Amino acid sequence: MLNWAYQPGWPEGLAALFFFLLYLGYGFRTRRLAAPLGQRGWRLSWKLLLRMAYFGLLGVALLGPAYGLTQNPVRTAGKDVWLLVDLSRSMNAPDVAPSRLQKVQAELATLITRFPADRLGLIVFASEAYVQCPLTYDQAALQLFVSTLQTSLVPPGSTDLAQPLELVLTRLTSSTTSPAAAAGSTPPRATAVVLVTDGEDFGENLEPTVRILARSGAKVFTVGVGTTEGSRIPQTGGRGYLRDPKGREAVTRLVAAPLRQLAEQTGGLYFELTDQRNEFPFLLNALNHVEGQAQQVRTVAVADNRYRYPLLLALSLIALDILITVKVIRP
Repeated sequence: MLNWAYQPGWPEGLAALFFFLLYLGYGFRTRRLAAPLGQRGWRLSWKLLLRMAYFGLLGVALLGPAYGLTQNPVRTAGKDVWLLVDLSRSMNAPDVAPSRLQKVQAELATLITRFPADRLGLIVFASEAYVQCPLTYDQAALQLFVSTLQTSLVPPGSTDLAQPLELVLTRLTSSTTSPAAAAGSTPPRATAVVLVTDGEDFGENLEPTVRILARSGAKVFTVGVGTTEGSRIPQTGGRGYLRDPKGREAVTRLVAAPLRQLAEQTGGLYFELTDQRNEFPFLLNALNHVEGQAQQVRTVAVADNRYRYPLLLALSLIALDILITVKVIRP
């Protein structure tokens, strides 16, 4: 069955009309020049047929006639990207307008669209961590989860960076011990972790978790959100600001040092999202340079594009048109 790679549209019709009008003008000009000599320029007609033939063949080649099927091997490759988002109450701080969390949501929505061939997952955390969306290719579902992020999704408490990283390690361990991986049919996928937080860590020692994560091959890219000057933390419902145990208004500040160290220890990079600097584009570039692992090779049937045949025939007719000259007007 004959199929076409491209359906003819107005550009092709416009090109055909232009060719016809151009050649019609050429014919009238030749006839006008031949009239004073008592000739009619009829020898031009067979050239017209020749040129119409190869012009039509060029159009057919351009549309890509496909006939028959060819079995082509396709190798699928990709990586896993875990998005770890801090939902502690300090992410409501407005030092990054309109708030830290809202700015992160907007940037993550753009990030998700840039990796259609990779699996992405979402983990939210504060004092505890939860898988909000498992690894998936479904960008629409992940966008929905990101758009509904708010600090009330997790129990209130101080930020513990070890919790989401340990959860990632648990997922990595379960994937490497799956039956398919144990049989060697599926190689481990490259894993990148994007940790988005203001850097305030009130948990226990992070070093053991980081060492295990580094040995697993996962790269952690950290994103520090906030400003060094800091900001007060508004309470939900607009009822003033959060206060510390001494009754003073709590101020949250970006703490970049542990995030830089975490990224360096795992082979990742540190980026910032502040009121004056947005390094999310650099993060996208870094994630693009994380090479995915080849997963499998499968064979797909692809329609064989036969554009070469009308193209070769058209080129032959063009050569014939050039080689054979016709005296349209005889002296």
